Amino acid sequence: MSENKLLLAFYGDDFTGSTDAMEALARSGYRTVLFLEAPTPGMLQRFEGIRCVGVAGTSRAKAPAPLAEEVRPVMERLSRLGAPIVHYKTCSTFDSSPEFGSIGEAIRVSRHFFPGQDTVPLLVGAPALGRYTLFGQHFARMDGQVYRLDRHPVMSRHPVTPMGEADLRLHLQKQLGEEVALIDILELAGEPELVSGRYREKLKEKPPVLLFDVLDEERLSLSGRLIWEASADGTRLVVGSSGVEYALTAYWEQAGGAAGQTAHVTEAAPASRILAVSGSASPVSQRQIETAIGQGFHGIRITPEAVADTDKLPQELLDQAIRLLNEGESVVLYTALGPEDEAIAATRELFRANGIESSRTGELIGRQLGRWTNHIMREAGLRRVVIAGGDTSGFVTSEMGIYGLEMLLPISPGAPLCKVYAHDGFMDGVELALKGGQFGSPDYFAKVRDAASE
Repeated sequence: MSENKLLLAFYGDDFTGSTDAMEALARSGYRTVLFLEAPTPGMLQRFEGIRCVGVAGTSRAKAPAPLAEEVRPVMERLSRLGAPIVHYKTCSTFDSSPEFGSIGEAIRVSRHFFPGQDTVPLLVGAPALGRYTLFGQHFARMDGQVYRLDRHPVMSRHPVTPMGEADLRLHLQKQLGEEVALIDILELAGEPELVSGRYREKLKEKPPVLLFDVLDEERLSLSGRLIWEASADGTRLVVGSSGVEYALTAYWEQAGGAAGQTAHVTEAAPASRILAVSGSASPVSQRQIETAIGQGFHGIRITPEAVADTDKLPQELLDQAIRLLNEGESVVLYTALGPEDEAIAATRELFRANGIESSRTGELIGRQLGRWTNHIMREAGLRRVVIAGGDTSGFVTSEMGIYGLEMLLPISPGAPLCKVYAHDGFMDGVELALKGGQFGSPDYFAKVRDAASE
């Protein structure tokens, strides 16, 4: 494994999922930079020792046509960077439907750039995140308990992509319209060479997609070996969660690939105050907001009227946040407290009354929050911020003028603190934590505020 060769390029279908993949790579010793658009070779030369490249997207929040429009040029450019693996990164709970965030549509668009590849590997399980696939059925941990996905307290009633089917093969077939085969937990048992033989036999059948069962670290590493060895025949497209990164880094470690390597490190000190902005309606985010307020954060609810008015800034709300931050306090701005908050329906009704399609509301809310975050940060001279909400994060960061991120410190699995790269002098070097709705402990916001290098 060459010390200078690019090993992996990935595109994340939402921003927080992209940071999750970056974290998995960086913590294993591979310098990884996450960009907001596909980088050119010249951009990569700015980062000494870079081994992995990511692009954070927003396709999970989009209907098939705009999803294809976003994904196509990114995957084309990533396929030309020379990395053996190009990964279309999905959420670890496989959030998707034929109408929104269609992973099937992403596969249709992406595989065009990988001629000669008959089968796309699909790996979604990630034990480090409490995500498991067993005989094709997907499971996710919450509050110490593991649920089948169609019975998960959050994912079974997700407001946009509720998961009514736990079998990932059936779920994806509805989007792709093609066969999804499986290499199951029993076929992944045994000596590596024996398992490799079974995998090769599966590939000879040329299924369009081949799903890996994932139950434990041993099988995860073995899956990483199978995926990596297949890339010897040329750049390969792989689809799935950050379990792909966990699988590959586990195998690379066994093969001695990361020996002696260290990801780029920057020192970080605790912050005296931070701003947290939440566009998430998940129970996990609700608990985090309530915990933060109990720990001394000032909570400021964003009204549906403020969110829906795209013509002007809610100056009174922003002034309140700026004043508190200038007094040394930490602030959490939030649009909702959990999935049952009446503000969710009220906001949708206001958008509908304004003639805005439901497919556009996530982006409009995210961009609103991004403009406000940008304004507050500059007025308060703020250097550390948290954004909560997978779909929200991508639109917020695009409004902040950021072109790249790199992991600074791990905080909670899948939700690290990152260093910002921006052409704007004020934003460059800002510390930013992005967390999806299902990630982070109840005291996550306070952990981000207090995080420091050892």
